[in-house]
Amino acid sequence: MSNNRENQNSEEPIDSVEENQLEGELSFEEQVAALSEQLDSALKDADTHKDTALRAKAEADNIRRRAEREVSNASKFALERFAKEILGVVDSLEKALEQPAEGDAQIAMHEGIQLTYKLLLDTLKKFSIEQISPLGESFDPGLHEAMVMQESDEHEPNSVMMVVQTGYQLNGRLIRPARVIVAKGKSAPIDENA
Repeated sequence: MSNNRENQNSEEPIDSVEENQLEGELSFEEQVAALSEQLDSALKDADTHKDTALRAKAEADNIRRRAEREVSNASKFALERFAKEILGVVDSLEKALEQPAEGDAQIAMHEGIQLTYKLLLDTLKKFSIEQISPLGESFDPGLHEAMVMQESDEHEPNSVMMVVQTGYQLNGRLIRPARVIVAKGKSAPIDENA
């Protein structure tokens, strides 16, 4: 029988044996102090794990938002390369429309080019490709490229007095800046006597 008791005692978990020994050796206040320390340690661990979980959740949210933004931008600006290439066709049609039409055949061809040009611009507009034609507006280096600055009495200084090449935007993103001639004020006459 003593063997059975030894077996039963040896099967008892070591932690409970230590606890029983501690309980017998420690006073009530000491046990409360030890348990308080364990509780404080567990609360610190819980706070650490909570902080880690919150950071992981925030990181996952950031990754999700970034992926959504990238997908949105990919769909919004998927046409950018195509739009840049098609602008050469638009420019060619604009140059053809600048040529004077003489005779019935040329007038009919000019009207056909004008209709084709209008159809192409309407198609570009459907896909959020907008023209930038800043004639008379103030010069904006973010949207315009100054080709030349010319003195002018008729235009305000730093305003666009002529558009050399129309610019374009895709969903608010600049594809090509408008190439412009910018007015500048008359310079003061040089005093040769000074």
